[in-house]
Amino acid sequence: MDREHSALKKMRLEDAEDSAISQVPATASSMHQQLFWSQWQLLDSILPTGGFAHSYGLEAAMQSRIVNNQEDLRLFLIQVLDNIGSLLLPFVYCASRSPEAAAWVKLDQLLDATLTNEVGRKASTSQGSALLRVAASVFTEIQPLQDLRRTFLGSMSVSLHHAPIFGLICGLVGFDSETTQRAYMFVAMRDVISAATRLNLIGPLAASVLQHQVAPDAEKMLQKWKDRDVSEASQTAPLLDALQGCHAYMFSRLFCS
Repeated sequence: MDREHSALKKMRLEDAEDSAISQVPATASSMHQQLFWSQWQLLDSILPTGGFAHSYGLEAAMQSRIVNNQEDLRLFLIQVLDNIGSLLLPFVYCASRSPEAAAWVKLDQLLDATLTNEVGRKASTSQGSALLRVAASVFTEIQPLQDLRRTFLGSMSVSLHHAPIFGLICGLVGFDSETTQRAYMFVAMRDVISAATRLNLIGPLAASVLQHQVAPDAEKMLQKWKDRDVSEASQTAPLLDALQGCHAYMFSRLFCS
């Protein structure tokens, strides 16, 4: 009788261990699946971050007759991605690697001193503050995001530039650094092409084709500039900076920058 009781007890212990082991990968798998939904939501065009109010200088380039057709647009887009990779991607990378308030504040202040174009600077802070507000409202379970919003949103001590805010949020949500950097490049590419569509430079179908065609170039830019420290940030397309600065002087304009 004692032997049967001992065997039954052993079987129950083994069943409990098996159950505990089976729950570990299930939990990890669930968290991984949830991360996909968070990634897609951050890249969704319906997220109200204000990105579609900016053309990255495209509107000024069209009025200056620098961009006149679809081929000009393709070359312009590649230059924009190259410049974003060299100038802003280091801030995205460093913020995602150290998603802490103190490190982010330093990056925000450094980028504010780095950007010499007033129009581009205002566009960056406008999108950054909107992104923080939206992310804190959506990802309510991430306490550091709530603390960040409560401390810095509306504060005069920081500028809330878009690139370091994007990297910080992605780091807090759980993205790896390469996914974060690729996502930032994708958002910029999407916004420029969307601006071109609304400026009637290209149709919606042609815009989708162009996005697919430029994707390999975007990946090359990512591999070229990824994982760089902010000390290596540089401006590779000064003409883009000049065009952004001209945007404020245009008589008629659809976009903010």
